[in-house]
Amino acid sequence: MSKRTAKRYVEAGEEDKVYLGNGYRLEFSQDKKSRIVHLLHDSTYLKAIDLSDQFGFKVFIVDSVRFGAHKAKLAKAFNMSRSTIDRYLEIVKKYGMAGLLSSKRIEQKAILKSVDKEKKIPINKSKALQEAHKRKRDEIDYIEQEFDFYHEKSEAPVSINEKEQPFVETHNWERTRYAGVFVYLIMLISNWKWLQLIIGYSGEFYKIFMVFLLMVTRNIGSIEQLKNVHNREAELILGLSRLPSIPYIWRWFYNVSRKRISSFMLADFFKYQIKTGIISMWSLFIDGHLLPYNGKEKVHHAYYTQRRMPYPGQTNMVSTDISGKIAYFEIQEGVGDLRGHILKLSTKLQSELGKSPIMVFDREGYGAEFFNGLVEHKCTFACWDKYVNQEEMVQISDSKYETTFEFNGTKYQIFEGEKKFSYDDSEKIKHSCTLRKIYIWNRKRNKRICGLAWTSDKKVSTQECTELILSRWGASENTFKHIATRHPFHYRPGFAVVESEKQEITNPELKEINKKIAHIKKELSGNAHNLAKHNPQFNKDGTKRRNSKYDKLQKEHQRIEEQLKSLILKKKDLPERIDLSSLENYKSYKKIDCEGKNLFDFVTTSVWNARKKMVEFLSSYIRENEVVDTFYAITKLHGKIKSTDTYVLVKLEPLQQSKRLEAQKQLCKFLSNKNAQLPNGKYLFIKVDEDYR
Repeated sequence: MSKRTAKRYVEAGEEDKVYLGNGYRLEFSQDKKSRIVHLLHDSTYLKAIDLSDQFGFKVFIVDSVRFGAHKAKLAKAFNMSRSTIDRYLEIVKKYGMAGLLSSKRIEQKAILKSVDKEKKIPINKSKALQEAHKRKRDEIDYIEQEFDFYHEKSEAPVSINEKEQPFVETHNWERTRYAGVFVYLIMLISNWKWLQLIIGYSGEFYKIFMVFLLMVTRNIGSIEQLKNVHNREAELILGLSRLPSIPYIWRWFYNVSRKRISSFMLADFFKYQIKTGIISMWSLFIDGHLLPYNGKEKVHHAYYTQRRMPYPGQTNMVSTDISGKIAYFEIQEGVGDLRGHILKLSTKLQSELGKSPIMVFDREGYGAEFFNGLVEHKCTFACWDKYVNQEEMVQISDSKYETTFEFNGTKYQIFEGEKKFSYDDSEKIKHSCTLRKIYIWNRKRNKRICGLAWTSDKKVSTQECTELILSRWGASENTFKHIATRHPFHYRPGFAVVESEKQEITNPELKEINKKIAHIKKELSGNAHNLAKHNPQFNKDGTKRRNSKYDKLQKEHQRIEEQLKSLILKKKDLPERIDLSSLENYKSYKKIDCEGKNLFDFVTTSVWNARKKMVEFLSSYIRENEVVDTFYAITKLHGKIKSTDTYVLVKLEPLQQSKRLEAQKQLCKFLSNKNAQLPNGKYLFIKVDEDYR
């Protein structure tokens, strides 16, 4: 071990724990011989490193920063400069992890050097990066932006002009009626690295996301409504040099939309939330909600649950964690494929995390084939049982409900059994699976219901499965209801309509033939009813009388039966679905482009998740039934803002009630202590101005 590494360990190991921000901490082993340091996030173990391993130490530093640890605190913990950490990150970005191997000792031994293929000269990666940076500084006055979000298909710009930086203007105290929006900005910059993400992908057009932030936080329903915003006061709080007129804001939006970055940006955003532990991956609640369309184009129909009717539009499949934070969303055309979405998302997370979260969904996902598919792919899930025989439930002995617990103020008693599901596939091969059937007795309403679950092991208890099933109507449903009331939930900036790939419809001939079959069946039933009223007529010699009423009805009955058989045979030969292009006088289906909606919903998701984190903090200082209203009251406060060369400070007017004022102060302290820093180095602070006039 080198002397420098030994010194680093001794200084860092003076304390058993060193906190790195965002919930991350280092824990040093008490045994000085082992020199092991562990990285944890809250109570979750992430990785460990022996400080005598120089290459492993560099990888440990890079991974810690990628996880979300503060570079300044990490540098202080290990007695190193922040620029060294930045150099490690640059080397990894350009050369990969192998680039970290090039230390002086290794270079002297001529091992694992990068070689210029033309000149055959070994390259010192660190010096090469320094020279490249120097050349870039000489060529153009741009500031480099650290960008820690990665996606294999992204082509994200990593720098913007210094004059276009947020909060680049310096000014003394100025009043703004949008001061409360600043609480969101601090939380997003410190916890989500939000500015790095949007600047990295959109460059100087990051400003449209700042405008969206104002719209979402103040429930401004459309870009056109920004004409009612006081421009100077909005510019101050958003850190923009200028908030232009509506046409120029639309230009910002279209410039970003043309980049087609929403899918990559969302992928990085959702991965970062998982990586840093902002959302819980133990369980996910999945549901769809309608995005209505009221235009004149022909689009596929989604389903309007409240009205119980089809409605033109799209379906937004949204996944939330147990606390209601949005973990993932995907906009699908028409009704949407909930089952396919659940299976795809579960399989994707299983490959990335090593284990599937418990997917919780409603009765729309109920089905033997779907359940078998989830079990085959080892996707854990929990849902309601769709068909429950209440008569059988009443006959179950009360003594069987062994486990008793209370959930959301209601007492429940439960016990567990099994339920088998089987189906035959297209090749007549039988598939079957056995699920956990949970019998639930609501003692408050004296109602007995059932749930279903499948877990890869029995570590998930019966009570935990029950609580997940009962939370289905709490976590996911309330997320939609609260967002819809507080934020412009259905707003879609900029409609672009393209030709849909889904042009198949139900065969119109089938619809017509089904009508005829129904009519003939009705006619056949009436004829049989009349035939039953008459008896066969005979002549005196015992022969059957011709042209009697009975004889005529019987012949008519045979004719109708033959007609019904021919229609059924004709129906079997018709395809169930056909392409619209094969028909005449039919308009093709159009598809609503989701790029603009994805960009706006990215901001809505960011704001919602930040709101959840701050409400969780406030719940320690104010009563549960007041905490949400208190938070939204804070976000709508007026205040003053000051911007210097080193910091931006916002002072909020105080709330009137003493309990709410104390909660407001604690939230401001909590946010200021996060040391949120802008790309230009400025820090963001917020406080309560009790002398506000």
